Amino acid sequence: MVTPFVIILLLSGPLGIAIIGSKFAKKPLNVQKYACWGLGMAFIFFFVGHFVKTQGMVEMLPPWVPFRAAIIYLTGLLELLIGIALFLPRHQVLAAKVAIVVLVVFFPANVYSALNGVGLGGHQWGPVYLLIRGPLQVVLIAWAYFLCIRVHNKQTV
Repeated sequence: MVTPFVIILLLSGPLGIAIIGSKFAKKPLNVQKYACWGLGMAFIFFFVGHFVKTQGMVEMLPPWVPFRAAIIYLTGLLELLIGIALFLPRHQVLAAKVAIVVLVVFFPANVYSALNGVGLGGHQWGPVYLLIRGPLQVVLIAWAYFLCIRVHNKQTV
């Protein structure tokens, strides 16, 4: 059940380090840049999960879904592309918007997994796992919107 903590650390790490660095250097901080980097790191972590835990992720989809393994690999590649794009200033806003869509569209798989006790990443806890996963999804969506999309002007802290 360490995964949510890893995600939060990856998400907030770059911005946290940048905030500390900017305080010591007494230089302005580009919040959007480091927030996008953190979200990018989280999405690259998600990508790795699709290739390391493929079978567990296949089980997160209902049996009636065709080509489940192919879907897992393709969505993993989509997450990799989002992750990489979040490191490229020119593509950060679009990537964050796509990230939000992906987080919303993929959430039903988490609900299905929790309700069916899939033995991957906490889903075996059953519906109670959604009490962790649901708020984490909200945090990721809020992070993407408020720190990567809405912050069009480079803010300083």
